[in-house]
Amino acid sequence: MRRTCRSLLVGLALLLPFAGLASAQQHAPRPRDLGVPFPGSPGTNNAITDVKGVEVGQSTLIRGDDVVAPGTGAIRTGVTVIHPLGKASIDAVAAGFAVINGTGEFTGTRMVDETGLLLGPIGLTGTANIPTVSQSFMNWAARPGYLPKDQVFTHFLPVVAETLDARLTDILKPALTEKDVFAALDGAASGPVAEGNVGGGTGMQAYRFKGGIGTASRVVKVKGDTYTVGVLLQANNGRRTDLRIAGVPVGEAIKDLLPGKATAPDTQSDKSKNSLLVIIATDAPLQAHQLTRLARRAALGVGRDGSTAGSMSGEFALAFSTTNTTPLEGNPPPRQAISDLDDARLDALFEAAVQAVEEAIVNQLFASETMVGVGGYRAYGLPHDRVLRLLKEHNRLVPPTR
Repeated sequence: MRRTCRSLLVGLALLLPFAGLASAQQHAPRPRDLGVPFPGSPGTNNAITDVKGVEVGQSTLIRGDDVVAPGTGAIRTGVTVIHPLGKASIDAVAAGFAVINGTGEFTGTRMVDETGLLLGPIGLTGTANIPTVSQSFMNWAARPGYLPKDQVFTHFLPVVAETLDARLTDILKPALTEKDVFAALDGAASGPVAEGNVGGGTGMQAYRFKGGIGTASRVVKVKGDTYTVGVLLQANNGRRTDLRIAGVPVGEAIKDLLPGKATAPDTQSDKSKNSLLVIIATDAPLQAHQLTRLARRAALGVGRDGSTAGSMSGEFALAFSTTNTTPLEGNPPPRQAISDLDDARLDALFEAAVQAVEEAIVNQLFASETMVGVGGYRAYGLPHDRVLRLLKEHNRLVPPTR
């Protein structure tokens, strides 16, 4: 009954502007609220925005119905934007990048690898939208009064990543526009972050269920200091049989609800598919090479949920520090960076990243709703009642912690 009600809400949201969709999904109970156990202590919103300064904006495009009106070009796509220091800042942040499996695209990361710096926002979107998002990022940076004239071109290597949403959206009929990208850039904010069928995650699938945007955070205290690690990810990865939630083999138990057309569900071999994008933010003053090490821990978080990063699954992670920054103009200020040998702090941050990635993946599965796209192709939302029943049978449900 609960999933039916939520499905009706999302069905109504398809007729509303993006804000309505975000609101409907953001107020749905999250796995932690339902007793799914996760290690570690989350921040206030259990989101990447718990790292002070980080802002997230999203534009969602849902229109057309190929079932009712064949050939109209079902659109189920969007863009998610992360501003490391907020949209008003032009400073660079220390950053590191890691490739889990490289069959995908994450533009602008050669500059991150070379300099250890990230300039400007990060964009997550569908594969066919990369040119539009990249050009829009450049146009947004070049608008009058934002950057000094001699610094405009520093933002002309945008950091934009993709996962393929071709099953649910008609990628041959590009729909995302500069106006949509600007709306995400300008509308970015701190606070709660909508999850599931929103932004760049609108047309995605994960573990052969409906997938999308997920987020989580952890707060750690070590040697008298408190740090926050936040994660936002776009999930379009994983085989059904891989899926583990709180250690329970959920994917092996739920063998139905396979994606595909009503007249021809996809019963082919359970292939590992497509991609996963992970963004990790922290207020710990990490150096670039330490952030690369932090980004690598995303793979361990993904592994807890069962994905094995198959041959054609492009999986990437980018990590940045909001307190190790460099002004665009002038000399950088003195920094109190964490020592290379400060293992206690680094270990705590690594553990926090692994925990947050694990939870963010489950969060996006619980938030994502059944969606019908191109030619009637249907991706089913995760059946919450069946998952909770499985966890209860394995003695893995706990009293809600929030």
